[in-house]
Amino acid sequence: MNATRRSESINSLAARAGFEVEWQDAHHLIQQVPESTLSVLLERMGLPCGSAVQIRQSAAALEAELSGRKLPPLMTAECERGIALPAAAIRSGSHYRIELESGSQIDGRFTAPKGEAALLSPIDEPGYHTLFINDHRITLAVAPSRCYTAADAWRAMQNTPVPPLWGIAAQLYGLRRTGDGGIGDYSALAQLAVESAKRGAHALAVSPTHAMFSAEPERFSPYSPSSRLWLNVTHIDPAAVFGAEAARAAIDAHQGAETWSQLERLTLIDWPQAVRLKLKVLRTLFEQFCIHDRAQDAPRALEFNAFCVQGGRSLEDHARFEALQAVQLAQAEPNGHWRTWPEALRDPRSAEVEAFANAHRHEVEFHLFLQWLAAKGLSHAQHAARDAGMAVGLIADLAVGCDSAGSHAWSYRDDMLQGVSVGAPPDLFNQAGQAWGLTTFSPRAMRNQGFVAFIDMLRAAFAHAGGIRIDHILGLRRLWLVPEGESARNGAYLRYPLEDMLRLIALESWRHRSIVIGEDLGTVPPGFRERLDEHGIAGIRVLWFENGASGKDFKMPRDWDRNAVATTTTHDLPTVTGWWRGADIVWRNQIGQTLPRADGRDPVEVALAERANERAALWDAFQWAGVAAHGVPPPPIDSAPVDEALAFVAATPSPLVTYPLEDLLALEDQPNLPGSIDEHPNWRRRLALPIDELFAEPAFSDRLLAVERARSVGATAASASTTASSGPDTP
Repeated sequence: MNATRRSESINSLAARAGFEVEWQDAHHLIQQVPESTLSVLLERMGLPCGSAVQIRQSAAALEAELSGRKLPPLMTAECERGIALPAAAIRSGSHYRIELESGSQIDGRFTAPKGEAALLSPIDEPGYHTLFINDHRITLAVAPSRCYTAADAWRAMQNTPVPPLWGIAAQLYGLRRTGDGGIGDYSALAQLAVESAKRGAHALAVSPTHAMFSAEPERFSPYSPSSRLWLNVTHIDPAAVFGAEAARAAIDAHQGAETWSQLERLTLIDWPQAVRLKLKVLRTLFEQFCIHDRAQDAPRALEFNAFCVQGGRSLEDHARFEALQAVQLAQAEPNGHWRTWPEALRDPRSAEVEAFANAHRHEVEFHLFLQWLAAKGLSHAQHAARDAGMAVGLIADLAVGCDSAGSHAWSYRDDMLQGVSVGAPPDLFNQAGQAWGLTTFSPRAMRNQGFVAFIDMLRAAFAHAGGIRIDHILGLRRLWLVPEGESARNGAYLRYPLEDMLRLIALESWRHRSIVIGEDLGTVPPGFRERLDEHGIAGIRVLWFENGASGKDFKMPRDWDRNAVATTTTHDLPTVTGWWRGADIVWRNQIGQTLPRADGRDPVEVALAERANERAALWDAFQWAGVAAHGVPPPPIDSAPVDEALAFVAATPSPLVTYPLEDLLALEDQPNLPGSIDEHPNWRRRLALPIDELFAEPAFSDRLLAVERARSVGATAASASTTASSGPDTP
């Protein structure tokens, strides 16, 4: 095969596999993905193309999967819409039977003309139903047309008109509570939820609670988890289940009382030291639990056993991984990544892993115990939020991927992409592109294995929350994948089965009675937000990005998206105070993200001058919106208009507004500075006050009263204004 034909064949195979062989960059120029990149990515998807024979074999395998001659293990559909099955897989006259989850049964026969799609009559009952055709068994995931929404959550609580809802966004690790040992915990989260609900909040969006690496506490970014199926055990409150006295005794058993208190007093979290001490304390509680509870079949032991049974193979796998990794890291030559473990240990189903689990059963059960405590803590926080009157309660954050070295990738290795990193192509802000070191599901495996891994992940995300925020929801359509070890420039977009995934999200959303928010910031493909809206998934609108027609001013609140959550900022963006002062510009320069200018001018000075113009435009918008007095000049740079910014966002017609704690406290520093590692204290900042003192602090309490009032009055006015201006009979 000559070079030209080989390149064409690889391009054709890649396109058939879902890769975009061409893509449009930030300058709207068409870029061609190099053949070498496509070859590596195809090989990582299980489609080798190193020779003409391999190309033919991979093309044949892919064609067998996509041709429709074989029915997939799962098909998605919408309620009350006809269901089309591939004509090539169905013989006219074949009988079928559908067993609904409710126990009802539908029988029928296909009569479609030859070559046309075989149709099933619409099913009006959502659920995972079973379709039998001859000797084939297919799951039919029939979804409602849209997700459960904030309005649904309100109506489920009380049968009155839906008011303008608002909530708080918080970084869980940064919450402070007396006795927390230096890391925000689930008890502090419950406390924050209850106190927020008393002030009128109906939601509490929280940073990811995904499982991290117990044996590697220096890895603490909540968006680079070991597993998106299980929970972060470092947020456990040791006293929550076993009481304060038992917790104190466990701390004293390690002579840790002074260190525990010192860690609490820190402004920045010392993750390695705080995690190691907490795990020692929790291990002592586990030993006591084994002696006093499990030995006597006490109620707590029965509850723990039931939790383990319910968690099943997935929970057992995670606990085994935690124990295995600790042993591998303790060797003379530490071995943290499972792909470099002895070959037999890389397979969670191997006899060697089974033997390890049996030999180290007590250690494995310690990690099961930790997950039980974490689940109890997070579940308690959600129940506390709802019992305090929140319509939604906790909104969990679902990270875009997981660390390829973690338990999720190990235990679901046939479902995950191996040897690639999720990231982003070069853009105006990062001309080198980004590779985040994360992996995620293979779309091939999703289709071939009936979306089992994706559904498991959704259920884990919804399990202890009234809603989920899907980070980088653009990834449901396509993800930028970079071969490991390559520059982020050398990647390609891979398309995902968007419609199937949206339907599964809607189905699980209703089954859990939880809302869905999609982080849809960045370069959004045309029509994508409309698709999310059709499925009842709320986008996110951030103050800094809501520009008017000129691009240099700010949209009035009444012009903001009515179907998206509104907020002042996110964890990756500057706070109101930080933006007003230009702190983000200074930080980006410090970590080397500021590019030199062709005209020789100081780029920082230019950026700060542009920010001065933006400050004037924002203040002008505040005045036009009526949240700042007319005829008054903008406040000085050291006096950010935080109250005005909160009131401005409150006045939008959004179904839900979330106020970041950083802005409610007028803090300058943002939780995370993208592109930095150690240069900026990412994911380490703690609140200055414990939760109980925070709500007793007059300035904070007054600000909450103000945003409650602003949301109630401003949003109603914006909604009425929008309705009036768009109504057909407006006088």
